[in-house]
Amino acid sequence: MLKNTPAGYKKEYPWLKEVDSLAANVQLNLEGAFRKFFREPGVGFPHYKSKKHSRKSYTTNMVNGNIRLQDRFLKLPKMQPVKIKLHRMIPEGWKLKSVTVSREPSGKYFASLLFDCENQTAEKRQAEKFLGMDFAMHGMCVFSTGERAGYPMFYRNAEKKLAREQRKLSRCEKGSRNYQKQKKKVALYHEKIKNQRKDFQHKLSYSLAEDYDAVCVEDLNLKGIAGGLHFGKGIQDNGYGQFLSMLGYKLEERGKYLIKVDRYFASSKICSVCGHKKKESLALSERIYLCECGNRMDRDVNAAVNILKEGKRIYKKCA
Repeated sequence: MLKNTPAGYKKEYPWLKEVDSLAANVQLNLEGAFRKFFREPGVGFPHYKSKKHSRKSYTTNMVNGNIRLQDRFLKLPKMQPVKIKLHRMIPEGWKLKSVTVSREPSGKYFASLLFDCENQTAEKRQAEKFLGMDFAMHGMCVFSTGERAGYPMFYRNAEKKLAREQRKLSRCEKGSRNYQKQKKKVALYHEKIKNQRKDFQHKLSYSLAEDYDAVCVEDLNLKGIAGGLHFGKGIQDNGYGQFLSMLGYKLEERGKYLIKVDRYFASSKICSVCGHKKKESLALSERIYLCECGNRMDRDVNAAVNILKEGKRIYKKCA
């Protein structure tokens, strides 16, 4: 592969000297993308980044003390110290490795600091308290205990206000000051919805990780559900995939388990009481599960109980 670096172009393009040389991490990302394309089947050819829609960020590495974090100030290469709001205190003994600076569409800047530290993950322990969880379009998920997560659907609630602000933006002249102001206002609406969603998911995943030793979930193809059944807006509003990743690492840190049940397991068709499996497929409008044995219960709760039983079986098999 071509091992060219930005240093070879500094004579032709002098403005490259103004940039931190270690910001060339993007070149390593490009090399990795080409390597995957040539060596791994199914990986597509790297695409150009969009100037307008790509995530605006860069990563710089710690070399000979060129990055310093001291007294609420962050010193980056070729920059004056910048005052920051530190979200958590850094324990002593942690070694700073790199910093990724990103800019949100609303104009806010964030710095993500990567540290090298001792392994914080607890050893795996025997699971005693299990919980089954099934995905739900309204409320994000349903538990085998019969409770619902009660996700408030932040995007749906703000949809009318957001549509009104987007209409105002479409009427502004592109490039004008009013256009930039309105664009920032729309970005702030989206940022608020994103932060509300993340706050809810962090709190819920924390409480589940504290209360249970193992959480059993269905390994769903969310992208397929969003596109095939035209539920894209609802799926994205729930952010169920992001929630599962949060729950996964929180359980792993505590030495607990996130057990994934096969997506083809018929959790909705099996009766959680007698085990009878219906031959016919259930329509999405059928919200109550009725069985020949007399079992009558909420369809999502029935599926969550079945996922719990299958998850326990998988755990015992692998233990």
